[in-house]
Amino acid sequence: MKVKRWQVVFSVVIALILVLSFAGCAGGRGKIAVIPLSGAIVGASQQGLLTSGGITPGLVRSYLRKAGADGFVKAVVLRIESPGGSAAASQEIANEIRRFKEETGKPVVVSMGDVAASGGYYISVYADRIVASPATLTGSIGVISQLIYIEGLLEKLGLEMETIKAGKYKDMGTRPLTDEERQIMQAITDDLYGQFVNAVAEGRNLPPDTVRNLATGQVYTGSQALELGLVDELGGLDRAIEVAGELVGVTAPVVEEYGISGPWWSGLLQQLRLPLGEDELAFLRMLEGWQATPRY
Repeated sequence: MKVKRWQVVFSVVIALILVLSFAGCAGGRGKIAVIPLSGAIVGASQQGLLTSGGITPGLVRSYLRKAGADGFVKAVVLRIESPGGSAAASQEIANEIRRFKEETGKPVVVSMGDVAASGGYYISVYADRIVASPATLTGSIGVISQLIYIEGLLEKLGLEMETIKAGKYKDMGTRPLTDEERQIMQAITDDLYGQFVNAVAEGRNLPPDTVRNLATGQVYTGSQALELGLVDELGGLDRAIEVAGELVGVTAPVVEEYGISGPWWSGLLQQLRLPLGEDELAFLRMLEGWQATPRY
């Protein structure tokens, strides 16, 4: 059976591409995967119209699995732009990052953008290195729980809500809290605060008392965070990629940026740029099921 000349040429070209690609990645040019994480941190149950661009545990897990399965990827850079969000989702993402490092042996470097605060900082603490710009806003180590009561609004609309419950505290948060219920919410918030402090202490190798002194809920600039030990050095994304390369001995890394396009209407929402403040967003998110959910 005669083999056509074009088939031979095609096979040789493909073989050369594969050889050169392997040689490039093996000869000091391994890949660095850059994973963009932008938006509020939300759980699967909190996704909706207002959180189309959010950071979810499932999203981070899929990115890390892709990086872990790629033998040419030697390290990962997480580019984080987030003001925080769900406490539980933040914990799950942080644990995914820690598990990825343990199972693959590939280091993780965090590159902070404009804001990586509260939950955005929580998901950074188990990285091998944290790089922030001098003007980055980070920290905000604390917990907040907010309740919005809509009784007055319902009255103005001529609506009335009747509650039938089983369980003494089942309707807690749908009406003004009693003193006892306020103590319950405070205990929950304090417990989550302690978990946040412990995670920072463990991830950053800092004494818990030191972290607790910093954990006032305030934000710090990248420069302040460096002095306090919350980040490792100052710089942008390029510097974070360099740091990742240094950790694995790759002098000229091939950078591969991951990305998943959002739903068809996410771009439209960004173009509209609705002038909603935090209070308006909190109210709308309450309607989406965020009511009384403590968040980082």
